[in-house]
Amino acid sequence: MLNKRVLISGAGIGGPALAFWLHRYGFDVTVVEKAHEVRRGGQAVDFKGPIHLAVLRKMGILDVVRAAGVPSGDGALVNAKGRKVGTVPGAFAGGEINVPRGDLAHLLYDLTADKCEYLFDDSITSLTETPDGVGVTFLNGEPRTFDIVVGADGMHSNVRKLAFGPEADYVTHLGYYYVLATIDAGGDDVMYNEPGTMAALGGLKAPAFFVFASDLLPAARDDVYVQKQQFMDAYRGGKWRLPELMSKIPDSGDFYLDSLSRATLDHYSRGRVALVGDAAYGNALGGFGTGLAMVGAYVLAGELATADGDCHLAFAQYEQKIRGYASISQKVNAGRLLAPRTRLGIFGRNVMFTALSIFGSLMTIVDKPATNIELEDYEAALSGNSRK
Repeated sequence: MLNKRVLISGAGIGGPALAFWLHRYGFDVTVVEKAHEVRRGGQAVDFKGPIHLAVLRKMGILDVVRAAGVPSGDGALVNAKGRKVGTVPGAFAGGEINVPRGDLAHLLYDLTADKCEYLFDDSITSLTETPDGVGVTFLNGEPRTFDIVVGADGMHSNVRKLAFGPEADYVTHLGYYYVLATIDAGGDDVMYNEPGTMAALGGLKAPAFFVFASDLLPAARDDVYVQKQQFMDAYRGGKWRLPELMSKIPDSGDFYLDSLSRATLDHYSRGRVALVGDAAYGNALGGFGTGLAMVGAYVLAGELATADGDCHLAFAQYEQKIRGYASISQKVNAGRLLAPRTRLGIFGRNVMFTALSIFGSLMTIVDKPATNIELEDYEAALSGNSRK
């Protein structure tokens, strides 16, 4: 096989999923991650429809993921006095399987930790392509050469920046930010809105979840103190329980803020470098991102295997198969739905949510993009059978 040595940047969801498949197909895989361990916490992520479930089944983890799922019952929409004014349908937030992101990330890591090399507390500082591979320098480790490099490192992808160009050339801010914060907020499953802001509490074990409208804020990705100030400023003067919730933010040890953004690329690869997950498709918080990343990893690994490591052929096939499926990320901006900017918008959204909770079958229309691909049976193809 050509090009067996693969470096993956990112040990979140897409990176370990890709590592799993590549190892199964005989590649030598290294995963580099800037954090010192797999990130814990985070909101629950969704799997919906037969395509998502088929990938989990092919990996042999469907039952384990299902067992790790958490309930996604209906929630209450409340006004400033805490009175219920509508219902958030559980199917909207949870899909068919709703599993804590941290649990899924650790499951994927455990599947691959003894089969692939993981480099934590490190990141790529340069990529230099040669006729024989990609020369890679690291922040902490020694320089190495790989045949293929894949960026599975999220919306603010370091690999995309190094191989394609500045983030501003490819990423569009959608006018909203979201926050996950572990705070003691009680066990109620409720959502509250004011124009341009949303606060949702999902029970005792779930982080509080916030969405707020904002122009692009000054970058503070490595300064949690500044991020917390930016967040609290956006909610200053709010009603309901917002003052109480904001008072708990400074002491929140598990806090995550990021923009809702869209990545738009003419191609998901350049030379020997490819992108998968949010790095390629973007994060509009529409409930498709995790499943999309895992389907993308399945397709990319399968195409590399059936092309016998010919990365240029494989990348072209990967893009042809995944681009239409990933197009949902170019259409969704959940910020508008979760945090409407006007009271009329909030009222209309509440009516829609309540209707969906009554007529649950309508959710199948909302979730239809999750099924918009035909999966190849790569293992059958590799064993000499016809593709299905």
